[in-house]
Amino acid sequence: MPFEFSYGAPTWRPVIMGWRGAVASNQPLATQAGAEILRAGGNAADAAVAVASTLGVVEPQMSGVGGDGFLLFYDARARRATVVNGTGPTPGATTPERYAGGFPANHLSTSVPGSVDSWLTLLQRFGTRPAREVFAPAIYHAREGYGCTRRLRDFIVREQHRLRLDERAAATFLPGGSVPRVGGVIRQPDLARTLEAIADGGRDVLYEGEIGRAVADFCRQEGGILAFEDLSQYHAEVQEPIRTTYRGYEILQSPPNSMGWTLLEELNIVEQFDLSPMGALSADALHVLVEAKKLAFADRERYSGDPSYTEAPLERLLDKRYAAELAARIDARRATPRFTREAAAVGGGETTYFCVVDGDGNAVSGIQSIHDAFGSARVAGNTGILLNDRMRMWHLEPGHPNTLLPGKRVRHTMNTPLAIQDGQVRAVWGTPGGDAQVQINLQTITALVDFGLDPQQAVEAPRWCSFEPGQESNWPHTSTERLEVEDRLPLAVREDLAGRGHNVQVVGPLEGPCSAEVIVRLPDGLLAAASDPRRDGYALAW
Repeated sequence: MPFEFSYGAPTWRPVIMGWRGAVASNQPLATQAGAEILRAGGNAADAAVAVASTLGVVEPQMSGVGGDGFLLFYDARARRATVVNGTGPTPGATTPERYAGGFPANHLSTSVPGSVDSWLTLLQRFGTRPAREVFAPAIYHAREGYGCTRRLRDFIVREQHRLRLDERAAATFLPGGSVPRVGGVIRQPDLARTLEAIADGGRDVLYEGEIGRAVADFCRQEGGILAFEDLSQYHAEVQEPIRTTYRGYEILQSPPNSMGWTLLEELNIVEQFDLSPMGALSADALHVLVEAKKLAFADRERYSGDPSYTEAPLERLLDKRYAAELAARIDARRATPRFTREAAAVGGGETTYFCVVDGDGNAVSGIQSIHDAFGSARVAGNTGILLNDRMRMWHLEPGHPNTLLPGKRVRHTMNTPLAIQDGQVRAVWGTPGGDAQVQINLQTITALVDFGLDPQQAVEAPRWCSFEPGQESNWPHTSTERLEVEDRLPLAVREDLAGRGHNVQVVGPLEGPCSAEVIVRLPDGLLAAASDPRRDGYALAW
């Protein structure tokens, strides 16, 4: 059956509903861009590229032309899903020895940016509108400017020491040498010209043309290793999604080098338990979810990497019998014992997620990033492109599945879930947030399926995030063992979890990780969209 919602908790924001299309993203102007394309007759692929390109302008700390990502498209007529993998490899000149001292948070850690080729690949294969029309909102906001949001201002404050190291980055995001006020206008005319060139000239403008040469020249002059040959050899990869089932829904995900399979393994484990009678946000239910996460993350650390170099045994990892074996290890009354290291907190990574469903039932689950906030904090010459610093996700540990090599793609926490039933999209959802992504995606889908929360209730529900030594994506591993929970989770539940052995640490209201977006299809076909108040997210439908 399609989703039916019964749980009655109030929300800060309403569910946004409409028949002919819905868009949810982490920035209102990007959501509006997608909605405008849908209203003009475009489909989900057209709208997704409008959203993705606009996010790179109006949410520059999270993604952009200089970044990478994944796009999962569901073709309703063909009843077929396709993943466009826009993650780029390390430059050919990469050597582990070069980074023996670590990966700096600048252009020296830039991998090949793949987002643009993924956008245009999606548009070419499934879109219906010309690139110039789809890129128009991004070009407009880059040229004319947009108001600095409170959230963007917070990131500029946090990263201003890095932005000031680059003249062009500082001129753009610290106009006049100061942090912009909320509502202060940010303009990116160089980026507008780059986007216009890409819209008119296609992928080759960046990967084989003048803009690509300008990017490579900047990197060479500044001591980086990204070369024009690295760009010219790059193409986004078109892939089949991976999948499992969960309580009658087929759950699709982006395949490795995405870690999306970890969510599927979590769901397979959780499916062995009857969550619904436990109650939403009960200690019993949360304990099962947390313990399932720990087991799946242990496998993630063992196997996750670039499948061209290290192939994860997904047939076994996603087998229901294997899930039953793992579920049998969960003690209903005790947390799995772990050791604790004295160490710093884990960084979350800076990423953005969006989803689109059109009136014909086509859908996109999309995610993109430039790794750290503002990526490398370096703008490549007069291109306006903020370069990523994605190489900071590599391991240097010999024999690890994510060990650095030239031409290899790093493993990604980014993932793009989508649920179908009887050939129709039932839910598209996701979130940014590094290692927290598949944890929040697990909480969101179980809230919808097991507990009858509506999509806005699901994204606003009190959150938890589990951290375990040796299970985070960053290296060297430095995480402490803890279970972070928002203080809106009832005190009795927190005390119960602590009594089972969880090292509960409380954060403030709406201070849990991530910024989820959700679109679901209701029983009569109405689309219901939700957006997380923890960031600048916004949902629209019509």
